[in-house]
Amino acid sequence: MVMAYIIFVNPSILGSVTDRAGESLSFPAVLTVSCLTAGTLSILMGILSNYPFAMAPGMGLNAVVAYQLVGQLELTWPEAMAVVFLEGAIITVLVLTRLREAIMEAIPAALKQAIAVGIGLFIALIGLVNGGLVSRGRGTVLTLGPVQSLPFAVFILGLILTAALLARRVRGALLWGILFSTFLAVGVNHTLGEGRAFGNAALIPEQFVGFPEGLWGPHAVLGRLDFGFLFRLGVASSLLVTFSLMLSDFFDTMGTVMGLSSEAGLLNQEGKLPAIRRVLLVDSLGAALGGLANSSSNTTFIESAAGIAEGGRTGLTAVVVGLLFYLGMFLNPLAAMIPKEATAPALVLVGFLMMSGVREISWNRLDEALPAFMTMLVMPFTYSISNGIGAGLITYAALKVLAGAFRDVSPLLIVASLAFLVYFLAPA
Repeated sequence: MVMAYIIFVNPSILGSVTDRAGESLSFPAVLTVSCLTAGTLSILMGILSNYPFAMAPGMGLNAVVAYQLVGQLELTWPEAMAVVFLEGAIITVLVLTRLREAIMEAIPAALKQAIAVGIGLFIALIGLVNGGLVSRGRGTVLTLGPVQSLPFAVFILGLILTAALLARRVRGALLWGILFSTFLAVGVNHTLGEGRAFGNAALIPEQFVGFPEGLWGPHAVLGRLDFGFLFRLGVASSLLVTFSLMLSDFFDTMGTVMGLSSEAGLLNQEGKLPAIRRVLLVDSLGAALGGLANSSSNTTFIESAAGIAEGGRTGLTAVVVGLLFYLGMFLNPLAAMIPKEATAPALVLVGFLMMSGVREISWNRLDEALPAFMTMLVMPFTYSISNGIGAGLITYAALKVLAGAFRDVSPLLIVASLAFLVYFLAPA
């Protein structure tokens, strides 16, 4: 339920931009392949890794594909998805050569804890925005949202109820909170008249079953890749575009897996996740499959923390999510009933539960505490996991090197920090 929004948001983003050839992606077609890829990869993740990590088309990454690759660089949709496929293939090679795993192991313990806490703050901020408590300000970065609105009232009531259920240790507290908030939203909408409070969301649909579109016929979107951008943009520009997308995908997953593993108590005494190579392999294949299916890069979802908070510890959790995504191809009108205000309380409380790792950071050591602080701060405020990791790595490496503690910094960490410098400066 906390991931169901992607079924509709992904086709909304990808379908909002027309490429230079005058082509746009069909909303029903992208909805179908979004469910198909999310379902397939979540099941594959559950079976191969036996961890409760679910996958779906990544938010942020889909916006980069739509607004930057197609909108600004004027790639066609087949060319843009070829970039996604290519960066997924490169990351897969990095996994098979164990380089991605080695970089994860090189990250110091303080930053690993900070990444988990930063993701918690990020999830909580998403919940606050979806619930209406926080919105973009005029003259300020953020401001108080429309707290006088009925959707906000639904969010607050859902938050209080869900928190009370958690405090009483009721099993399935997050799920019960989402169901309560959804039924409350439906009641509010029908009491006030159609569309008065939640628009088309939280309305009982005329039909619950819809037939999936986009796998065949004139609007089919599977397997349409065009590598012509390599010649049109030139080698240097093509490499920079692919590198930027790859780095964001690479470290988004890295941070998510670290945060989820820490929250689930799956890390060993050395702070490592056993059999992590399988997790990274499935995730890297998610980018390649997302490009091939025109659903954008699929990645491990931070919302998996909701399942972990309810006790999910094995791959069965991810398999069930995958099966529900398959059903989403047919039951998407039912999923559309769940407004974002109904899942927002769960996200806020999951963020709260992920804050415990802050106690493990040595706050009396500036060279570790400041990078951890930068990681936790930048991640939610820039709405990007990879930006937070980059800020933390660069700060950590700079402080250590300037203090003369070269031996405390792994060569891989230096390389990753330099890569992030290129990533941050690339727009210039």
